[in-house]
Amino acid sequence: MQDHSLRYAGNRTGFLLIHGLGGTPVELRLVARAIHRSGYTVNCPQLAGHCGTEADLLATSWRDWVASVLAELDRMKESCDRIIVGGLSMGAVMAMHIAAERPADVAGLALYAPTLWYDGWSIPRYAFLLKWLINTPMGRRYSFAEREPYGIKDPRTRQVIMGAMSSGDSTQAGLLTTPSRALQQMWQLIALTRRQMPSIRCPALLVHPREDDIASLSNAFHIQRRLGGLVDAVVLDDSYHLVTIDQQRDIVVERSVALAARLEAAHEAENKTVLLRAVAAP
Repeated sequence: MQDHSLRYAGNRTGFLLIHGLGGTPVELRLVARAIHRSGYTVNCPQLAGHCGTEADLLATSWRDWVASVLAELDRMKESCDRIIVGGLSMGAVMAMHIAAERPADVAGLALYAPTLWYDGWSIPRYAFLLKWLINTPMGRRYSFAEREPYGIKDPRTRQVIMGAMSSGDSTQAGLLTTPSRALQQMWQLIALTRRQMPSIRCPALLVHPREDDIASLSNAFHIQRRLGGLVDAVVLDDSYHLVTIDQQRDIVVERSVALAARLEAAHEAENKTVLLRAVAAP
């Protein structure tokens, strides 16, 4: 399968951004490029089984998706002194899992519309039944199909995305539907990550739209309460789920860059303290 990962080389502070389930690195491209213009290294890896067919996705598990991110993290450690791991939707959940598993390698988190459960205003009311039906013949055949507005409030951007989706090119807009077995893998990752949240101590940026059509604001409130470190929470008032594409993405960029700047300032202050102690030592 061809690799559609995005990589923008910059300074020694890096962002590792993860796309969502059934998605593609393209959904992070606008934000990644803007963060890179501020001087930072930004990498957006393609998760295993993605940017291909539904069969490609079903041939992988959440552990394969995580392995894709860990490989990218190890690659970035060769050129970056500190790395902020983040992502969109399920990608944000995966970022938290990585922070719990590799705390020494993750300086901060950038969580964009993190999704623990599908409860946005566009989700059918019966969707919660899928977890119980998934092991039945009907449940195993089910595929989750997004509906308008497809996570995008801006009508012009939505038309572009709808065109890409209808073209059948999964490298540009992801898969049209998400099979239930892939959802089951995601739920396993979410269940594990929810247990890990209190152990995550690094600072986190959490951006979530008030009118999220896929995952309500309650997802963000839950994460804010559960994480073990400081959380900078930002609520967007004019965006839907795909905050890295929608009309308030500049705020996503601005707050992400601010997080990186704070981490750099803290690192510099720590180095000065160490130097002063060394000078003062007899």
